[in-house]
Amino acid sequence: MNLPAAATWGRLQTFLAVYEGGSIRAAAEALHVTPPAVSAAIAALETALGTALFTKSGRGIVATDAGETFASYARKLLGLLAEAAGAVHDADRGRLRIGAVATASEYVLPRLMASFADEHPQVELSLSVLPRDELFALARDHAVDVVLAGRPPRGSGLVTRARRANRLVLVGRPGRDDDPLTSTWLLTGQGSGTRDTTLSLLSRLQAAPPLLTLGTSGAAVAAARQGLGLTLVHEEAVLGQLDAGELAPYAVPGTPVDRPWHLCTTADPTAASRLFVRHVSDPARVGTAAFHTRSRPKG
Repeated sequence: MNLPAAATWGRLQTFLAVYEGGSIRAAAEALHVTPPAVSAAIAALETALGTALFTKSGRGIVATDAGETFASYARKLLGLLAEAAGAVHDADRGRLRIGAVATASEYVLPRLMASFADEHPQVELSLSVLPRDELFALARDHAVDVVLAGRPPRGSGLVTRARRANRLVLVGRPGRDDDPLTSTWLLTGQGSGTRDTTLSLLSRLQAAPPLLTLGTSGAAVAAARQGLGLTLVHEEAVLGQLDAGELAPYAVPGTPVDRPWHLCTTADPTAASRLFVRHVSDPARVGTAAFHTRSRPKG
């Protein structure tokens, strides 16, 4: 059996389910098929490739070196196929897979997506909310069409199509009188752009305050409200709490930090992606939430 014949959509999905789930049984449950069907799909791929893709490890299985390599290609192949399924339709009848970091998904995207859906109801929309680094990886693998996050890393092959101003501000419980640079700083999780910006800022200031990782921006803000420390956060996410006096801004050199939102695609975006970028960059359609396209730096 040759690989083009063996590498069907279903078998590639099955392979990735095993790869991510760590067992035949977990993959079968996720895909709602029987374990023998999963085993048969993996066996067909291994026969076509002439190498083992998995090996036993404890009670589960792990990918071999060949399996790790194949996983990267499988993601790209499935991503391209899904992209192609949407691309064959007209832009306003296609598919748009959006990826966004958590803060953008809560405070930036809802108005934009609602406006776009009202004007283009035939476009099939989906949203993935993940840390920045994971989103950029998905975009490179063609698993999402548009990413809303910070600036894409250099060499990623991703292109910023539009930007919108955004600031990170340092906030904490009102009434603190201790030195911000010796207070505890509350961090978001690994892979977060806000975390990286916070650590970079502290490094430039040659400050080494206690650090506490709380995972999400929402958890860090909630902890700051309770007086556990200070956190650097997107201003849009805390405007209401600042206005209500539940949080207060604190100043250290280098803050607020300008961190524009970037709307990114691959170098060859789908028609639906281009339609979305045009829509959200039109003030007549989205008002003050509009992005601008004057600068298009490559990642």
